[in-house]
Amino acid sequence: MGSNNTRLSPRQKMINLMYIVLTAMLALNVSSDVLNGFTQVEEGLKRTNNNVEQRNAAILSTLENFAAQNPDKGQRWYDKASEVRRTTDQLYLKIDSMKQLIVNEADGKNGDVSNILNRDNLEAASVVMLSGKNPKGPQLRAAIDEYREYIGSLMVDSVKRANIETALSTDPVLRQGTLGKQSWEESKFDTQPVVAAITLLTKLQNDVKYAEGEALQTLLANVDAGDVRVNELNAFVIPQSRFVMRGGKYSANIVLAAVDTTARPEIYVNGNKLANERGIYELNPGSTGTFDYKGYLEVPHGDGSVTRHPFESSYTVIEPTATVSATMMNVLYAGIDNPLSISVPGVANSTVTASMTNGTLTRNGDVWIAHPDKVGEDAVVSVSAQMDGHPMKMSETKFRVRKLPDPTPYIPFKDNNGNTISYKGGGKGLSKAYLVNAPGIEAAIDDDLLNIQFKVLSFETVFFDSMGNAIPEVSDGANFSQRQKDSFRRLSRGKRFYISRVKAVGPDGVTRDLAPIEVIVN
Repeated sequence: MGSNNTRLSPRQKMINLMYIVLTAMLALNVSSDVLNGFTQVEEGLKRTNNNVEQRNAAILSTLENFAAQNPDKGQRWYDKASEVRRTTDQLYLKIDSMKQLIVNEADGKNGDVSNILNRDNLEAASVVMLSGKNPKGPQLRAAIDEYREYIGSLMVDSVKRANIETALSTDPVLRQGTLGKQSWEESKFDTQPVVAAITLLTKLQNDVKYAEGEALQTLLANVDAGDVRVNELNAFVIPQSRFVMRGGKYSANIVLAAVDTTARPEIYVNGNKLANERGIYELNPGSTGTFDYKGYLEVPHGDGSVTRHPFESSYTVIEPTATVSATMMNVLYAGIDNPLSISVPGVANSTVTASMTNGTLTRNGDVWIAHPDKVGEDAVVSVSAQMDGHPMKMSETKFRVRKLPDPTPYIPFKDNNGNTISYKGGGKGLSKAYLVNAPGIEAAIDDDLLNIQFKVLSFETVFFDSMGNAIPEVSDGANFSQRQKDSFRRLSRGKRFYISRVKAVGPDGVTRDLAPIEVIVN
């Protein structure tokens, strides 16, 4: 619809205000449960990072002690380990600084990463990581690439090297419905809520610490184990799963900082001995929340003695969730196509399926189209996704179904510059020349939220003679009839008439009687 310079009626102002409120409500559509789930995952990852940091510090301490006892044999390995620690700390702090920039963008210069106020802000991560003259996303990708190559150069074991390359991969991502691959940083930070972006960066720090630990273990293995003397052995839990959905699998490695492969330890978790010798602890959570567990490792020694080394850790289970939001507003309108955005955090869109009651739901690439049938009956959108090779129901979301609001009738005309103007009545009036040249009237909802054209079926114009008698004239469908145009030519400046009994039909097939228009001739 073209814009106009006429004043809005009080009724139209009220309608516009209502849609502003609806738009604000749309911004609240991200479920607080989803945001809380990311917060729980973030806290779990921080605990995991602390555990891995303790493990890595213990390995570094072992190398330091050996280098002090035998500098000729151990100093060069300790120097390399120290360089690994310095390089890791630099990347870790760089990621921390990007977290702070994103939170500052969302909450202001005093933003606190540990207490994010605007967790559902969808723009802050994109602005910091992808926009402006100095986007941080490409810088982070380059730093990760450099770090991955550096750590890979230290790894002798090809399997471990491949694992690190996978964990720190920054390869472009091909998503369904796109013509080309997305860059790594776009796939991670484009339109992500602040809390999700912070969690992704914490997970990246987790992967960096994992790579550091693998490199330190490799350097330690390069030292003759028979010459290494350690005065302390610590047990550590290294989760392979960063977060767990109910119905998924939690997996963790329980290891020692230094291990004698000829005498594997026996592992006990919550009083029960692990059934495997690989130190892999697995379970299938049945409820959500944060769960603690503890145990110990029994290590046999050559003199027949056994030492016990305790450990403890925790994991977080979140409820399966999905994000479903109407891109136009927080309700669906019967009889028309309503675009929907459906996604499941951490799951590829290609594995997501959805269905709807009270209508049909179809997919076009990454966009879903909901077409409700009955007004007044809720439409329920059910979302499922493939998890561990089988479908899992993620969420159900209810939408209210309403009838399309009535459109506003108007007279379209061309101004002197060829622009289309919509005259909706009242105001300063309409030029007689524009009125005579106008073909007829149209009707539409053009409030910048819904932009829907209606078909005008018929209308009447009502003129008044000098005695005050009403003279109605019938239109030619949506066009002014010849008798109506003749009446226009007889109008003098300042006169007014009314367009009434406007009938129009919308894309939902419902015929409506629209409000009259007061036309002032100037």
